[in-house]
Amino acid sequence: MNNVACLILGGGKGTRLLPLTAERSKPAVPLAAKYRLIDIPISNCLNSEISRIYLLTQFNSVSLHRHIRETYRFDPFHGGFVEILAAQQTNSVGEDWYQGTADAVRKNLRYIQQHGIDYVLILSGDQLYRMDFEAMLRDHQQCNADVTIAALPVGREKASSFGIMRLDDTGRVEGFLEKPSSEKELSLVRTDPAWLDARGIESGGRDCLASMGIYLFNRDTLVDLLEKTDYEDFGKGVFPAAIRSRHVQVHLFDGYWEDIGTIRAFYECNLQLAQRTPPFRFDLEDAPIYTRPRFLPATRIDGATITGSLIADGCHIDDGTVIENSLIGIRCRIGKDVTIRNCVLMGADYFENSEHDVENALLGRPALGIGDGTVVENAIVDKNCRIGRDVIIKPTGETDAEHGPVVVRDGVPIAPRSAILPDGWRL
Repeated sequence: MNNVACLILGGGKGTRLLPLTAERSKPAVPLAAKYRLIDIPISNCLNSEISRIYLLTQFNSVSLHRHIRETYRFDPFHGGFVEILAAQQTNSVGEDWYQGTADAVRKNLRYIQQHGIDYVLILSGDQLYRMDFEAMLRDHQQCNADVTIAALPVGREKASSFGIMRLDDTGRVEGFLEKPSSEKELSLVRTDPAWLDARGIESGGRDCLASMGIYLFNRDTLVDLLEKTDYEDFGKGVFPAAIRSRHVQVHLFDGYWEDIGTIRAFYECNLQLAQRTPPFRFDLEDAPIYTRPRFLPATRIDGATITGSLIADGCHIDDGTVIENSLIGIRCRIGKDVTIRNCVLMGADYFENSEHDVENALLGRPALGIGDGTVVENAIVDKNCRIGRDVIIKPTGETDAEHGPVVVRDGVPIAPRSAILPDGWRL
């Protein structure tokens, strides 16, 4: 796999994940108590022995850059790297920022035109899945394809949320339809379930193949497609054009895959990870998910009742507290008799000390964490929040609303990063 370079697209604004992306890029959003979204595609690459990885960034990228710098380091004899390619002004690409996924790659072609790179893998920075890219490359080479795209079988009820592909009997992509909704449109891109069954995938009524946004290109094919067109997006421009002029092959995938593009998807995905039998596991020894190594103490739990939850390092949870079906991020401080149900708590970036205690008293603000007697249900609490005593945060029944420091998005109450909720605050 030394001749494969990977480009991870992480430059979008992430507006559908606001307010979580107000001060960070989407790939830097915390996941599963101690990881970040970007750890997923990078770990998949490393587990597939791909170690020439470029990350294309643009918006609110400081924390993402810091995470990459402090996490992914290779010894000098390995030759691998995770390199940041931030949007920049140069004499060759002009003064514009990235205008789309394809435009971002086009402005960085010089990095993949280096000697020794024969294939280019294009990934998104906001998906949760585990995939063997070596198997994808084998399919690509055996079919003598110019482009290979990963495809997920879905039922017709979900097809309207994806780009759906039409194949011939060999698995070559012959057509592509973005978000088909009518029966007439769906009939044009239907895949015979028997075709899937013959390839070891139980169709179970799924007769549509959705694009996962994971592309493997012959390097020269990608360069040619980008240099001879002005398409700004892969899904809407480059990929349909490749179908018309190149050999585009499908790589079937039937594992867990979640596109974490909205607050509701992010919230539900995290809660699923806290279940006794989660749909995605982080504890597979032969395919681990990597993240930043932190020198944090073990979590201290004094008389709390915790069920169906994930607790990260460095937390302190006091007696009388009840935590159910929740994720508790690093350095969380949770007081006495607190109730937390169906919540995602992202934790804190630092521990407070005696000097902070004096400052908090002078400013009349709560300490970092969650104060005694507070109830938080069905909510997201971002990093470095200060939630006082006897606070109540519960869903209001609204889809989108603002209530002082707390906002509601997709029906989920969210305490944004560094929010301060004084004693007795109610939602």
